[in-house]
Amino acid sequence: MQVHEFHPANKRSDIDAVESAVLSNLDACQYPEPSKFAVRLALEEALVNAFQHGHRGLPPDTTVTVRFSVTADEVSIDVTDQGPGFDPSSVPDPTDDANLELPSGRGLMLMRAYMSSVAHDQSGRRVRMIYKRPQA
Repeated sequence: MQVHEFHPANKRSDIDAVESAVLSNLDACQYPEPSKFAVRLALEEALVNAFQHGHRGLPPDTTVTVRFSVTADEVSIDVTDQGPGFDPSSVPDPTDDANLELPSGRGLMLMRAYMSSVAHDQSGRRVRMIYKRPQA
């Protein structure tokens, strides 16, 4: 299993390069379109969260670290920011009636909905997402 590492800044071209690399690996392992959609969406949300929340107050060119591997059965993606971290349990549930109009929590909700597992470590600075290929 080959592990790939990227250090994108908050620029669309950098983010697109990471997403393209992940999708290329999914194509090589013949993942179906719904799987590619799920993984791309979760990765996009993780990157948006890292740049908008994790890097709040940091210089705009501060990079995140993205490490990923793709096998025939599983996709593993780590996104690590350089911010102070956060407590994932403190993020309000966006589906709760009291929070429907709040903008926070939707990215985490989408990552959890589309990936097989989502875990945070390094005081909330790193999110590890696993996608298990659906059985045929």
